[in-house]
Amino acid sequence: MSKKSGALGQRMYLMRLLVRRNIKNQYYRSFIGVLWTVLNPLLNMIVMAFVFSAIFGRYTDGLDYPIYILSGNIIFGIMRSSTSSSLTTLVAHNDMLQKTKVSIEIFPTANVFSSLVTFGFSFIALLLVAGFRALPILGGPHYVFHWQIVLVVLIIPAVTIFSLGISYFLSALYVFFRDIKHIYSVLLTLWTYLTPLFYSVDALKSELVQKVMVFNPMFHYVDGFRDLLMGTMPSAVSFVAMYGFAAISLIIGGLFLQAMKNKIAANL
Repeated sequence: MSKKSGALGQRMYLMRLLVRRNIKNQYYRSFIGVLWTVLNPLLNMIVMAFVFSAIFGRYTDGLDYPIYILSGNIIFGIMRSSTSSSLTTLVAHNDMLQKTKVSIEIFPTANVFSSLVTFGFSFIALLLVAGFRALPILGGPHYVFHWQIVLVVLIIPAVTIFSLGISYFLSALYVFFRDIKHIYSVLLTLWTYLTPLFYSVDALKSELVQKVMVFNPMFHYVDGFRDLLMGTMPSAVSFVAMYGFAAISLIIGGLFLQAMKNKIAANL
């Protein structure tokens, strides 16, 4: 076995350990445990559907409102959870970074993959809700399954790469500027409301806001996923936007992390 393949094997092993630990720590001493990865999106969906259905329920582009909310939240959640957890990851692992020669990229990368595991469980929750809404009860069926839902595998890599770039950038920046933790929390809240998670873009009265929405990367990921749920393929322009934003994010975040690598080691 060559040195390169051996080093790669060690990185993959460490990556698996970090992802497993992240998932366990997320629900440490929880009675229900990992089951919360399914229950949490369901409970949030119920609350948001109850609060907002009277206001925004009629503007969902033809998609059942509970499914509309849940689908948006779980896609946005990949970016939200991975970037938030990656923000402090280098500082949190300063002992390991100072005592070993492990690559610093592995820690934010592990956080992003941990968020993908959570998405997997949340996707199961979405299928359960869709299955329930497809039954002829409570005035239903309210939803019809479409085979295009399996093509979510075309969107998830773009969201992952986009989240990875932001995670690289934030994890490096936090080493030198700790206030970014509070600033990013506010920006993330703003980003949440600027993304149509519980409302539709068509419900916005301002045409200017509708046009500006195309510059929100998360809009394209959420909208593309909902298209698949409705049995429609996202346009080629939509895929170009999704992977274009992902590439820009990864290039900027990766270059910034590499440029700061030596300074990070000195400031941890």
